[in-house]
Amino acid sequence: MKALHQLFDAVSSTFTYLLTDPTARRAVIIDPVDTHLEAYLALLREEGLGLDYVLETHAHADHITSAGLLCQRTGALAAAPVHCNILPADIQLEDGAEIRFGNEFIRAIHTPGHTAGSMSFLWRDKIFTGDCLLIDGCGRTDFQSGDAGSLFDSITEKLFSLPDSTVVYPAHDYKGRTSSSIGNERQHNARLAGKTRAQFIDFMSRLNLPKPEMIDVAVPANQRLGLLVQAT
Repeated sequence: MKALHQLFDAVSSTFTYLLTDPTARRAVIIDPVDTHLEAYLALLREEGLGLDYVLETHAHADHITSAGLLCQRTGALAAAPVHCNILPADIQLEDGAEIRFGNEFIRAIHTPGHTAGSMSFLWRDKIFTGDCLLIDGCGRTDFQSGDAGSLFDSITEKLFSLPDSTVVYPAHDYKGRTSSSIGNERQHNARLAGKTRAQFIDFMSRLNLPKPEMIDVAVPANQRLGLLVQAT
């Protein structure tokens, strides 16, 4: 049995991660997408896994989560960052919180910047960075309480303090890449490598990106674990 399943939603270019303890046959899922609910349930059945937790890195703006329905269908608990206003979540995660499943544990690391509440999740030698640190990039900071200075601090002071060999698994990639490493991103990330905090803030202020198409629907839905949309 694989310890890690990396799943992909082509519409929003979103990665969902299923982390498992093969011995105890327990699992955790990170950032599930609504349209893949049945596929996740089928994978759990095929692998003979019980789902303990559904984790959200933040309240996403580009897709709707299936966290609420996953919890209803499996008995799992929803865990979300305390500052993301995902009020129905069973667990409001603080910085440094540990999520245990089987004989494994995940540590939550508050990495604000993309949104004020964004979190990354450290498991073994892997870091699941949400929209904070991407492969050769980073999340945008121009909506949803985003702040470029906070994002720079989160990445350079928290994520880049991890060992170089730590594998980076982001919430999105738009070029067919699946992972990177802390060492590679520290040295080569086009938005961060060699830049001062002031230079990074200036760069992010000039991106002028279009508004995400789904933001007005996705954010309020995701603050209800996706159940608001599913019920209408």
